[in-house]
Amino acid sequence: MKVVVFVKATKSSEAGEMPDEKLLADMGKFNEELVQAGIVKAGEGLKPSSEGVRVHFSGSDRSSTDGPFAETKELVAGFWLWEVASMQEAIDWVKRCPNPMLEDSDIEIRPLYATEDFADSDPSGVLSDQEYKLRETVTMQQAVVQPYLFFAGRCEEALGFYEQAMGATVLMKMRFSESPDPVPDGMLQPGFEEKVMHASFKIGKMTLMASDGCGDATSHQGFRLAMSVENEAVCDRVFTALAEDGNVEMPLGKTFWSPRYGMVTDKFGIGWMVMVPGEQQ
Repeated sequence: MKVVVFVKATKSSEAGEMPDEKLLADMGKFNEELVQAGIVKAGEGLKPSSEGVRVHFSGSDRSSTDGPFAETKELVAGFWLWEVASMQEAIDWVKRCPNPMLEDSDIEIRPLYATEDFADSDPSGVLSDQEYKLRETVTMQQAVVQPYLFFAGRCEEALGFYEQAMGATVLMKMRFSESPDPVPDGMLQPGFEEKVMHASFKIGKMTLMASDGCGDATSHQGFRLAMSVENEAVCDRVFTALAEDGNVEMPLGKTFWSPRYGMVTDKFGIGWMVMVPGEQQ
């Protein structure tokens, strides 16, 4: 079951008083325990109601009122969204929580409605199907597509190259010999036992994944990686670094969409489009 856990507001939270270092550390530890238990879906703290707005509905009329709002005990200062086995599990977790406020405070637990709760109002299931599609749409809006590059035995060399040329940060690296599960017989080319089975690395805001693959037969065709940098001098440096022992298909130059744009394939066969973003139209 899913529950929303509301941290109720107090005089100190409505006054905008920030927690001290110890409380922040205690809450951080509690949140870490929640994450490790796998029950947290979301959670945030809210600013005082003085920075909020209420919208009132009366028939077809709508009116808004700026905060602050009276009745502090009815306000919320933060929340978690948890998925738990039962209400009792949620209660047990809340009782382990440090007091989130500087004074006496309350935390309220409220279960969420599930689709089956509306079965009597939706006998045909049409509304349930609509809700499922909306949830699927939201899920896909949060989906992440990442490039996965195969380097045919040169992955470690490539990672080192991108560290030097583009300031890449290698986040993790696992060799075939380190795999928790054995590689199926006949899948791996002889001599690839110490090659990179899986790696992830970050360039700017993008996280990419990489591997040596299971053999030295691979190709990088039908795609390019597009990299945007704000500074022309940096753009020039990165392009020059990528072009070393590679192939320049389009030298850096001015285009109608960018003050500096070029295409290059690096020495590992990865195609790049390096550019400075143009002005927004």
